Amino acid sequence: MPTPNPTAPDGPRSPDGPGAAPSTAGRAEPAHPTQTHPTPAPETRPPEPPDGAWCPPLLPGADGPAGPSRPGAAARSAVPAVSAEAAEGRTGGHGGGGAASVPPARGYSAVFAVREFRAVFAAHLLSLLGVVVTEISLTVLVYDLTGSPFLSALTFALGFLPYLFGGTLLAGVADRFPARRVLVVCDLVCAGCVAVMVAPGTPVAGLLALRCAVAAIAPVFTGTRMAALTDILGDGDLYVLGRSLLRIVSQSAVLAGFAVGGVLLTVVTPRGAISLTVLTFLCSAALLRFGTKDRPARHLKKEGAANLLRQSLDGARLVFTDRRIRALTLLFWVPAMFVVAPEALMAPYADQIGVGPATLGLMMTAMPVGHIAAELFAGSALSPRTRSRIVLPSAAVGLLPLLVYAVTPGVALALVVLTLAGAGAVYIIGLDQWFVDAVPEELRGRAMTLMTAGLMTVQGVGMALAGLAAEFLPVHQVVAWAGVIGTVCSVLLVYEIRRIGPGNPGVGADRHMTSR
Repeated sequence: MPTPNPTAPDGPRSPDGPGAAPSTAGRAEPAHPTQTHPTPAPETRPPEPPDGAWCPPLLPGADGPAGPSRPGAAARSAVPAVSAEAAEGRTGGHGGGGAASVPPARGYSAVFAVREFRAVFAAHLLSLLGVVVTEISLTVLVYDLTGSPFLSALTFALGFLPYLFGGTLLAGVADRFPARRVLVVCDLVCAGCVAVMVAPGTPVAGLLALRCAVAAIAPVFTGTRMAALTDILGDGDLYVLGRSLLRIVSQSAVLAGFAVGGVLLTVVTPRGAISLTVLTFLCSAALLRFGTKDRPARHLKKEGAANLLRQSLDGARLVFTDRRIRALTLLFWVPAMFVVAPEALMAPYADQIGVGPATLGLMMTAMPVGHIAAELFAGSALSPRTRSRIVLPSAAVGLLPLLVYAVTPGVALALVVLTLAGAGAVYIIGLDQWFVDAVPEELRGRAMTLMTAGLMTVQGVGMALAGLAAEFLPVHQVVAWAGVIGTVCSVLLVYEIRRIGPGNPGVGADRHMTSR
């Protein structure tokens, strides 16, 4: 299930639930039938010196003041040789075995070599297109039924509001139940919500409530999928590249989804277009059910009969009381909150400089194109060490292009500025590795769900604040000030992360140095 905003890092819904059944712990699959002889002990070598690269370190034996200990983390820094079986994602057991579970990274092609990831990728694409088409069609349907521009806009805005609720109060689902079950149930619930939307007697209030339900499920789905990728790909460079591919698809599919939705609405009714998305959710559920393995839940203990709400809130507490995880989470959120300003004000800015709808559409594509190009380059051309080294510099300067808005740029210059601002998000590909290294395995689902929910929430807040500021200041000045304030906040975060370490440099950067 994708996320409802093009600037989301994952897009994921992202773009990728509450009704999940109690866990029946999954079991590891047996070894591949062709493997009849024991595999010799792998050859290992110590990691290379970090060469100045730095990733947020782990405290000795712990993950911060509130984080559980992670014995054995240091042992994962060596890179063993692995079999072709691991390359197909057959890690067995829980699957979160880190570097030892996956082959040395060979770029994006190595990610697609993993059978389970191909299923996740296809499911992500289908559900993302389904949500985007639903958003467009539902907005048109509400306007047709009410004639109210406010209710039509509210339908789209409701994609943001429930994220905080779902990501905070339902985050425990991601660790409490087996990941495959959570993902499949989320897709089935969304398919059911969309099916009710297309029923002729559904009132407008019901349509809006169903829209909220789909949006509340989205962060649970996305956080669970992010954590499940560490089971499928390990928690090293293949995970980073897998997350990168999902983000690239999110950026691309949102653009394509709006185009597909527009074409559909010329040949079918809004209800007809929405009904087609039921099929996309069902296909996504089938791919995840039959294309991925059943692995046990991460958090199997139920001390004190802790309920789902308490588990979810405990996860949020653990995330925000750990200084390192808190700082890394904020580094996802803060730049995203300010970079949405030019997108939120694109229509009034186009009117300010006197351009038409066609040019407005072109300007809307610039930032996603910059992000896609930068991420493709970083994922395919840069080594894990280099991607780690550019995180902090890129995060610190990524919003500086927005300062050009102070001189009211024309179309050509604005396109360059927006493309560069999109490319500034390249730091996320390295930050993904830092985040997965910092978060204990049993907390990953909740931490990633909370991170996704907060990301979407702060983007909605950023858009609202930009619109409010534009009531009092010229649009170009609002965008320029967003660049200034966002850069200051980002630099402060970068300084905080540098202060935290490096006590144990190279945890993420050097884990796969044999793949250079």
